[in-house]
Amino acid sequence: MEQTQVKPSNGKDDLIVVENLVKYFPIRRGLLQRVVAQVKAVDGVSFTIKRGETLGLVGESGCGKTTVGRTLLRLIPATSGKVYMEGRDIFSLKGAELKALRKDMQIVFQDPYSSLDPRMPVGESIMEGLNVHNVGTKEERWERVINLLRQVNLEDFHARRYPHEFSGGQRQRIGIARALALQPKFIVADEPVSALDVSVQAQVLNILMDLQEEYGLTYLFVAHNLSVVEHISTRVGVMYLGKMVELASRAEIFAHPLHPYTQALFSAIPIADPAVARKRERIILKGDVPSPINPPAGCHFHPRCKYAMAGLCDKEEPPFKDYGNGHFVACWLLEKQGA
Repeated sequence: MEQTQVKPSNGKDDLIVVENLVKYFPIRRGLLQRVVAQVKAVDGVSFTIKRGETLGLVGESGCGKTTVGRTLLRLIPATSGKVYMEGRDIFSLKGAELKALRKDMQIVFQDPYSSLDPRMPVGESIMEGLNVHNVGTKEERWERVINLLRQVNLEDFHARRYPHEFSGGQRQRIGIARALALQPKFIVADEPVSALDVSVQAQVLNILMDLQEEYGLTYLFVAHNLSVVEHISTRVGVMYLGKMVELASRAEIFAHPLHPYTQALFSAIPIADPAVARKRERIILKGDVPSPINPPAGCHFHPRCKYAMAGLCDKEEPPFKDYGNGHFVACWLLEKQGA
């Protein structure tokens, strides 16, 4: 049974609306390369992102976080579903309309080194989007590049240097400057600080937050580090095996996680105070994450859930619905308790 998707909202403040997004990757074998199976990376996800907010997206490795971000930017084609930006159906746009949309939607990649051309000075890399969209004169483009480097705390002379001459944190700041070059409305930050030292992480996060306040940017922030997500996010979505299992405001979800998977995930957050840490119950999940090639029937989390109900959780997918104050959860336990 397909999961019942209840759209989190569809108001005038919504910049991005995602409806039942699906992305399967085919597995091909044999001489004729026939499709023998599908990797269900994203399997029916719905959410919205409001103007000026940061939606944090968390979950275990392989749950589909990065695929969601790249699919809604059309960096990879979706299998099915709809994504709207300011009411425009992104997946239906072609040619000049799609090119114009690219200016409004940008990405900061996880690995700043592999996303930069090693044979091109970073100033030219930042200016490349301006050249493609023919923004201003050559002098105006270069002036914007210099201003962008200053905004991410780099110097003017850095524009002439190559990626290998920078540290990881500097390269990530260059990636942020490049994403800002076309003055976008929406940026997907795909684990932008996961490969950086803790002190450098704080610098990059502060830059992202300052730029958001200055330009009114909207972020989809994909991350593993829950402390980072708590620091930067307005709302937080939790994914498990291609599904969105919980979505709520930052304060609500960290104070009162409702889904059993979210509770287990948040119980692993380190606590600085030893007295508090000793009192907290650490939830250890049994078993391993099932394969996205053949996910379990019903609720994908039921093989690892201590609250799983036979005949229900293993048969039917729970509805993703609001349980109050915009706190969306997909769990049969809550559905039964509210009945």
